[in-house]
Amino acid sequence: MSDDAGLPDKEYLVTLARATMPFGKYAGRHLVDLPDDYVVWFKQKGFPPGLLGRQLQEIYEIKLNGLEYLLRPLK
Repeated sequence: MSDDAGLPDKEYLVTLARATMPFGKYAGRHLVDLPDDYVVWFKQKGFPPGLLGRQLQEIYEIKLNGLEYLLRPLK
């Protein structure tokens, strides 16, 4: 997921940018486009297990730091 310099892998970032919510009210929406309060709710309640949980956790950090604009062009 990251290179030797600690930077995120470009392919992984593209995968993260294109990841979509598989269930619920926002099914089919890109994770980066989920409402902030929904991502914060997951942070408070606990992220789901597996890849989706890791992706949502990363999206949370990206949104927290105002970096969504970096992923949007990769969709």
